[in-house]
Amino acid sequence: MKSPHQKYNCRWSSFDQLTTYELYEILRARQEVFAVEQECVYQDLDGKDLYAWHFTCWDSQQESPTLLAYLRLVPPGKKYAEPSIGRVLTRKSVRGTGIGKELMRLGIEHTLRQFPAAPIRISAQLYLKRFYEEFGFVQSTEEYDEDGIPHIEMLRRE
Repeated sequence: MKSPHQKYNCRWSSFDQLTTYELYEILRARQEVFAVEQECVYQDLDGKDLYAWHFTCWDSQQESPTLLAYLRLVPPGKKYAEPSIGRVLTRKSVRGTGIGKELMRLGIEHTLRQFPAAPIRISAQLYLKRFYEEFGFVQSTEEYDEDGIPHIEMLRRE
């Protein structure tokens, strides 16, 4: 698969660098995927966006760019002692294209540039365990319930 950078308009942004439109589309996509599709009511706006790096991939072929994939990188000490990748999503229209794997690969690369040799911790929905294992993440906690969905914490050490 082509890198999303070749096929889509992808970039990293701090919270302050996001435009109002970009922030709206990020929040809309997160609500669409995590609240509506997964039928999960939870507090998405957790205060961590203010400190996070946001990786966005846009379909810029349309008049108004559409967010296709997203993740956020929360620095150490804001959620966990380690840096954390979360809110990983792909829109239905691009699922199965490989963009999710490329998104995680680029997310890990950026995390290691920002925090060299740091382990990365994630809170993963249990059904995605094998997906994250492909990137070197290892289950580090027992299964737990988060907002009605089985989760595990996973850790990736360099």
